[in-house]
Amino acid sequence: MVWIPDGTFLMGSDSHYAEEAPAHRVCVDGFWMDASTVTNRDFKRFVTATGYVTLAERPANPDDYPGARPEMLSPSSTMFKKPAGQVDKSNHYNWWVYVPGANWRRPRGPASAIAKLMDHPVVHVAYEDAEAYARWAGKELPTEAEWEFAARGGLDGAEFVWGDELTPGGKHMANTWQGDFPYRNTLDDGFEYTAPVSSFPPNDYGLYDMAGNVWQWTADWYQDHGKIDSSCCTAANPRGADRDASYDPRQPAIRIPRKVTKGGSHLCAPNYCRRYRPAARMAQPVETSISHLGFRCIIRGNRASPDPASHIKE
Repeated sequence: MVWIPDGTFLMGSDSHYAEEAPAHRVCVDGFWMDASTVTNRDFKRFVTATGYVTLAERPANPDDYPGARPEMLSPSSTMFKKPAGQVDKSNHYNWWVYVPGANWRRPRGPASAIAKLMDHPVVHVAYEDAEAYARWAGKELPTEAEWEFAARGGLDGAEFVWGDELTPGGKHMANTWQGDFPYRNTLDDGFEYTAPVSSFPPNDYGLYDMAGNVWQWTADWYQDHGKIDSSCCTAANPRGADRDASYDPRQPAIRIPRKVTKGGSHLCAPNYCRRYRPAARMAQPVETSISHLGFRCIIRGNRASPDPASHIKE
C-alpha cells in the first residue's frame, strides 16, 4: 500500500463532461491506498479462504427486474463484444452483451479462465463483492474524493494522472483504446483487453493504473456534482449523497441505487469516451458486474499504519 498525505485539491472539471461540473475545492485526510487494483490472484485468495460466491455467480432476484425474461435471470455478467464495423455509438447495446456464465473466474466468457491472468485486475465484481473483499482484508473502499485526490498524485488541476498531454513524447501512459471505438483497436499500447496491473508508469504518489485498464468502485452514492456542497469537507464524509438520490431517473421502474466509479478503462477512446482522467466519473448500479470494472482498497488512519497483510482474516 502507498501512503497518501492529507491535502486540498480541485475536484471535478468544468471543461469536460457535464457530470464532472462544477469543479470545487475538497480536502481529505491522509490514508493508505492499494498501489494497484485488486488482482485475480488477490481475489482468489479471498474466495478460497471464505467460500464467497459473487453476484454474477448467483441467479438474479426477479423482484429487482420486473418483466425480465427468465433466461436473463440466470447467473450472468455483462461483457464487451467488438462489433464487425461502425455502429450507432448512441446505443451502447451495440457492444455490450449479457453473457450467462461470465464471472470473475471466466472474465472473457464461459470458455475462458484466469490461469494466465492472475496478475490482471479482477473484473465482473459487483459493489457488494468489492465490499466483501475489503471487509475480509481489513480495509475499505475509497470515497470519490479520496480516489480522485490520490489519482491526481499532487498534480492539482491537471487533465490526466500524469499531466496535461495524453501521450507525452508519444508514450502511452495507460491501457486505453486506440483507433475507432468500438470496432477497431490498433493496440498501440500493446493491449486489447485488461493489462497486468502495474504495466504502465505510476503517478507521483506511486499508484498504478489510476487511469484506464478498469473502472474502479468507490463508496459514494452517485449524485450530480451540482448538488454537492462545494465547501471544504473531509473525505470520510460522502458529501451528503444518499441512496435515494442515486437512482437513475431514466429508469423509474428499476429502483437500483448507483455508486460512483472512477478512472476509465481499456475501452475509453478519444472518439467516444474521454474518461481516462481523474475528474471523470460514472454512475454504476450496485448490482452491476461487468468486464471492465474492478476496485482497489484503502486503510484510513495515520502514517504508522501496520503491515496491511496483518489485517487479512484467514
